[in-house]
Amino acid sequence: MGISFKEVKHQYPGLKKNEYVAALNGINLDISGKDEFVAIVGKTGSGKSTLVQHMNALLLPTSGVVSIDDFVITPKKKKNPKLKPIRKKIGFVFQFPEYQLFEESVLKDIMFAPINFGFTKEEALENAKKAAELLGISSDLLEKSPFNLSGGQMRKVAIAGILAYNPDILLLDEPTRGLDPKTALEVMQIFSKINKDMHKTIIVITHDMNIVYEYADRVIGMKDGLIHFDGTPKELFSSPKYLECHLTKPDILKLIDYLNQRLNLNLSYDIKTENELIAKLKDVSL
Repeated sequence: MGISFKEVKHQYPGLKKNEYVAALNGINLDISGKDEFVAIVGKTGSGKSTLVQHMNALLLPTSGVVSIDDFVITPKKKKNPKLKPIRKKIGFVFQFPEYQLFEESVLKDIMFAPINFGFTKEEALENAKKAAELLGISSDLLEKSPFNLSGGQMRKVAIAGILAYNPDILLLDEPTRGLDPKTALEVMQIFSKINKDMHKTIIVITHDMNIVYEYADRVIGMKDGLIHFDGTPKELFSSPKYLECHLTKPDILKLIDYLNQRLNLNLSYDIKTENELIAKLKDVSL
């Protein structure tokens, strides 16, 4: 169960008549429906967003097959299943999801999606309150207009609206873009908790290699519409593949490289955070 790509290609219309631009060039990929934390990385135009938009049928393949649990998505629109059950299984948190807020109160906005997916009003209310609590949205904000909140609070409300209908998989497109460091950390810690405690699969597109190294257990590196790398963050940044995908090393690895070179240490890339590095340095005889 999960998401599977078999020889998936996708083309966009070009500027000229009968001209097409390839965005995906034959993708074969399997992602589990639970317990994975996957980062999808690569330079702009590498195919990241196109790949993810196939994962809940926002885009249909030009050729090949995408399977989402028991649902099979093909290029033939008439033969495809209704999309609503797929969207219920896979929640998509777009870039700047706060732009999608529209209800008169925070609570109604969070309740909108579960009601749209067939939950009763009572179920939607209960789920909305649980999601708000998980995101740290205080009860005194629930009756306020979402447009009177700070940018960080609005982002949390939008994410709560996705969590309230309890999808199996969460797709996140640059979830921390535009957030201050404190709110960005809070948001990523929440997604990490959802992954570990609720066993949901998290799939995140990001240009932030610090997020990739600290949170992801699997990285898919895109290049020219193909999967150029699929493995752990440690494997990626220990090889030339990260350069081939036009990536930079996370800050913690840059620091480890510097300390190893200048102080002749042998610090491992298993270290993921500054606190882990400080603890390790205490055990090292300089």
